[in-house]
Amino acid sequence: MRREVMIQAKRYWFLGVLLLLASLPAWPQTVEEQIAAGDQYYAQFDDAKALEAYLRALELDANNYEALWKAARAMIDVADALPAKDPATAEKQKKMYQEAENYARRAVKANPDDTWGHFFLSAALGKRALLLGKKEQIAMSRQVKAEIEKAIGLDPNNDLAYHALGRWHRRMAEIGGVKRALGGLLYGDIPRGTFEESEKNLKKAVELRPNYTNHYLELGRTYLAMGKKDLAAECFQKCLDCPVTTSKCELYKQEATEELAKLKGKK
Repeated sequence: MRREVMIQAKRYWFLGVLLLLASLPAWPQTVEEQIAAGDQYYAQFDDAKALEAYLRALELDANNYEALWKAARAMIDVADALPAKDPATAEKQKKMYQEAENYARRAVKANPDDTWGHFFLSAALGKRALLLGKKEQIAMSRQVKAEIEKAIGLDPNNDLAYHALGRWHRRMAEIGGVKRALGGLLYGDIPRGTFEESEKNLKKAVELRPNYTNHYLELGRTYLAMGKKDLAAECFQKCLDCPVTTSKCELYKQEATEELAKLKGKK
């Protein structure tokens, strides 16, 4: 009798497990399903889970172009979000930006005629360069600009590429005469940029995507560098007025608030 009760209990347990499994959502099985899952997480501002999904897609197809550039994008976003106060962050970021660069290079190899592989290669290179020495930064700045220009050439509506080119020009323009001369002696010829080109490209980014916080934040910073404080203040305010459309928008709004506070303090 006891044995029959135990057998019956096992049957009920097994049936319960089957019902539980049947009630769970189906785990994505194909490359397309994994990419779609990653896109859904990305839209929910969960960059870490998006990255996991794109990496699972690459386990199924190591040369899938879309999974490669999206993995590079997510890797950069996850690395950017690491806590700045943690002493281990810089080393972690350096490795993650290198991984992002590798994914982006594979993306470019898989499809050299699409904008996103080139753009995220430029982004990964630029992020990694900031953690290296001055000589490496100068050498990589040329590669960054070349990849940005390729991205624009392949898609003239890529607002993020114009944004990146605008920032590139501002950084180069901020290297003044004495610093440029000394830097040239120590590290070789430094690429040149202008604030006017920075303004032009960031305004183009705004034109293409007028509701993105970071376009206004960086255009405002370019206006600050040009001494145009009123225009800078307008851009910082527009940044604050924009909707939150990415996982980084709240940070951009916080930075815009800080920039506005500095401006008000100088008046």
